[in-house]
Amino acid sequence: MARNSFGNILRLTTYGESHGFSMGGILDGVPAGIEIDQDLIQQELDRRKPGQSSIVTQRKESDTIQIKSGIFEGKTTGMPIAFEIMNADQKSKDYSHIKNEFRPSHADFTYEKKFGHRDYRGGGRSSARETVSWVAAGAIAKQIIPFIKIKAFTFSVGKLSLDENHEYNLDQTESNIVRCPDQKLADEMIDYIKSIRKQGDTVGGQVKCIVENVPLGLGDPVFEKLHANLAKAMMSINAVKGFEYGSGFSGTEMLGSNHNDIFEKDGHTQTNYSGGIQGGISNGMPIYFKVAFKPVATLMTSQRSINNIHDTVEITGKGRHDPCVVPRAIPIVEAMTALVLADAYLSHKTTHI
Repeated sequence: MARNSFGNILRLTTYGESHGFSMGGILDGVPAGIEIDQDLIQQELDRRKPGQSSIVTQRKESDTIQIKSGIFEGKTTGMPIAFEIMNADQKSKDYSHIKNEFRPSHADFTYEKKFGHRDYRGGGRSSARETVSWVAAGAIAKQIIPFIKIKAFTFSVGKLSLDENHEYNLDQTESNIVRCPDQKLADEMIDYIKSIRKQGDTVGGQVKCIVENVPLGLGDPVFEKLHANLAKAMMSINAVKGFEYGSGFSGTEMLGSNHNDIFEKDGHTQTNYSGGIQGGISNGMPIYFKVAFKPVATLMTSQRSINNIHDTVEITGKGRHDPCVVPRAIPIVEAMTALVLADAYLSHKTTHI
């Protein structure tokens, strides 16, 4: 079905539920002859997997990928790439208490009302476990466009935030478990997330992504604008509540005379309030955007809710959940960015000589 697929020329279709047998997908449209390093795919999955630190869900999954087709002797064959990632550490009994009850602000209610039946174990397909397939596909997409550098990092957790106007060494992003390139602020974020977890509560934050070496001309006018496709990709990620690129909302406070990016002779611009995209088409400048993540809906404290016959109930979360999704969202944001850009790159190659 269309709702389980993403992309145009490079098209990902995924399957699986949080507590099902496995997760996986088919990535179609990958050109033949591209060298694929499967270790790099596994490295990306390891960045996303649960249980990797004290501030994320303690579900234990190796997230080991098995490539089923489409790669032979280390190169793509041009055929669909099928892959599978087994589920190993499901604890479905942790969710039996919500079989007939709905967690506030969770997809429980809307899924049941839309389909009339839902997999309540870990949220089924509404679980962020679904994104394991996105990261696997994104790791392949990165190898289609290795000249484009995609770097996401934790920009804020709650009210703890990096300075927008300060330059950071993004090579330091992976040096701490919260994935913030400022070590002092990272320590504060980690302590804050731990304190929120002890309270049985959750907290949100923002991820910023910077993309460099993007060729000029990716994206198309009207309904295939590059920033629109990036927005759809980011807004498809679980718990995302906002997306802004370039100057974003702060641009509304500027005058046009200050906001316009003045061209240099080489076609580059003195400023980059456009965020590397103009008219839906990349202009050769770095693309940058931010993604806002809400607090996780499942709390370890009691809240009032309703059940499937609309009686009022008290509900308390059980199981293993992220107190803050932001640290594990970094590779997901990068993966979805890579899928959008690789798709746009392949489209550009087929329509331009």
